[in-house]
Amino acid sequence: MAAFDNLYRHRMVRAAAFAPQVSLADPQANAGAILSLAREAHERQAALALFPELALTGYSAEDLHHQSLMLDASEAAAGRIIADSAELMPVIVFGCALRQHGQLFNCALIVHRGRLLGVVPKSYLPNYREFYEKRWFSDASSVIADQISVAGHDAPFGAGLVFEAEDLPGFILHAEVCEDFWAPVPPSTHAALAGASVMVNLSASNATIGKARERAALIDAHSRRTCGAYVFCAAGAGESTNDLAWDGQLLIYEQGMRLAAGERFLNDHARVYADIDIERIEQDRLRLSTFRDAAARAADTLRAFRRVRFTLGAPLDRPVPLEREISRFPFVPDDAGRLDEDCHEAWNIQVQSLAQRLRASGVKRAVIGVSGGLDSTQALIITARAFDRLGRDRADIIAVSMPGLATSGESRARGRALIDGLGATFREIDISPAAERMLADLDHPYARGEPVHDVTFENVQAGLRTDYLFRLANHEDGLVIGTGDLSELALGWCTYGVGDQMSHYNVNAGVAKTLIQHLIAWTARREAFGPEVSAALESILAAEITPELVPAGADGAVQSTEAAIGPYALHDFTLHYAARYGFGPEKIAFLAAAAWSQASRGRWPAHVAGKDRHAFDLDAITRWMTVFARRFYQTSQFKRSAMPNGPKLTSAGALSPRGDWRAPSDASARVWLEAIAALRAELGLPPGG
Repeated sequence: MAAFDNLYRHRMVRAAAFAPQVSLADPQANAGAILSLAREAHERQAALALFPELALTGYSAEDLHHQSLMLDASEAAAGRIIADSAELMPVIVFGCALRQHGQLFNCALIVHRGRLLGVVPKSYLPNYREFYEKRWFSDASSVIADQISVAGHDAPFGAGLVFEAEDLPGFILHAEVCEDFWAPVPPSTHAALAGASVMVNLSASNATIGKARERAALIDAHSRRTCGAYVFCAAGAGESTNDLAWDGQLLIYEQGMRLAAGERFLNDHARVYADIDIERIEQDRLRLSTFRDAAARAADTLRAFRRVRFTLGAPLDRPVPLEREISRFPFVPDDAGRLDEDCHEAWNIQVQSLAQRLRASGVKRAVIGVSGGLDSTQALIITARAFDRLGRDRADIIAVSMPGLATSGESRARGRALIDGLGATFREIDISPAAERMLADLDHPYARGEPVHDVTFENVQAGLRTDYLFRLANHEDGLVIGTGDLSELALGWCTYGVGDQMSHYNVNAGVAKTLIQHLIAWTARREAFGPEVSAALESILAAEITPELVPAGADGAVQSTEAAIGPYALHDFTLHYAARYGFGPEKIAFLAAAAWSQASRGRWPAHVAGKDRHAFDLDAITRWMTVFARRFYQTSQFKRSAMPNGPKLTSAGALSPRGDWRAPSDASARVWLEAIAALRAELGLPPGG
């Protein structure tokens, strides 16, 4: 049985990149350093150990590469690495100059468990400015035979090689050498289209001012374009400084996300480790039609790639805990600066979208129900700024308070303070009499004096509120602004039809609940509408999330949304990975457990006095995931299929049937629920949830 807390079980791999301190022109010393670091990677249970270009001699050995003695010593050192790798798990990739048929090639050797899997010659040889490689080497186009022998080990030879782990689906490796990556069309572009998920670059790449930024920018873009992971290492200390300097830059990126960056200019071995999500890469490639189209158009080139298969042999029977940082709030950046940028962008997307709809519709006014809660608050401040942008009077925003059978005075006061502070027109319509009349017409027990607060009791109020808003909009030549957010749409936590599921335009449709809290806090911090409104916003943020459709208890406690359907922090986490990447319960639970582990406690976005600053264990994670699966996959799609227009905000996706998410309203959640039940049983947790 594979251990649950094992990243390889969840289709992830640990990669290591090294810039050893080079012993220039001493292949045996360099082989010793490579093996020592490869053993370290083995102890860290890494699947990949990458070393620089010409690592056995040093890139700056220059004309020494034309010395037969040096080439013999280098090949012998390569043979030592192959032999001594027999008991090591990582695929070891290192650089070495090799001869074949009267030519010398700058090569990447791919070695695993005592086997030379293949040899990849450099495709592009720089021969400009400080580079002089054509003096020494032939490029990959000059290869005569597709096999090579290295220290008695025969292996495939050529640029068109990919290396596939048979026991870890999707872990497919490709190697290119330094300048290959700087070419207009790097070999890894076609390798990615041929299935390579992890691309590595053995580089020397000397240091100049700004070059590290350039490398990072190129790797960022290339990992996005190839929809894959890219591991880069450059030569470091020990290379000759006759005319150049070396920084040993190490970088690991996955689809534009920087997973690791090493310290540069060390006088010792440099190293980085990162955990790469192979399944994430595979899932995104399945979705991207342009990726498939590009593969189809390069079909002849891709068919020429040779696949070399190997068995990684990762340990699955013991824990290999995830070392990668997993954000608890995937819709909310951990970095304060990035969060500020995202809030600014989200704000402007919402404002611009609503402004366009108001302009195009030709209506005079906006009508919005204001409860004093998070969602209607965000919708109201967006509406106010949209009116400002259009040069309209905020008095034409009709903000309606509709107290019902369970509305508290506190929420009414919070809503009124916000409305008055923004200068919108305040209206109050008490829906209690209409609700009581409808309940009586339905012969509901509440109308007979019984304290029955069931779904009918709740939805009578929610439906009446929306009905009043639409009729008021008819009367005032207005547009009903929707307030329901992405998280509520995912869970179906909205009343269908003539209820809060419906509006003329929903500005919050693409905003997760965890993000809305930060958007409101961002507005408050900036005092975008003055200190009085900021104070009102802070008060709203501090309140319990509640629909206020059931009267407060004897102890004064109000109805809690999260007590009923679960923590939004967990639901947003599950939503992100289920809808954006198509991950299943086991993978999401693994990531959530890592995110909420004790070691992750310091990673909050500390910009809101958050309500989710407690850890969730696997029991809670899988229990609430059961609720999510039932509501998202089985019981609420019909509401999303009929949702009104509203802007998409994040690349994580939206749930509009006209956009990111299209699903049948009558699907079953059985596959998900059975998977969660099986996982709980494996973890020794009681059934149910």
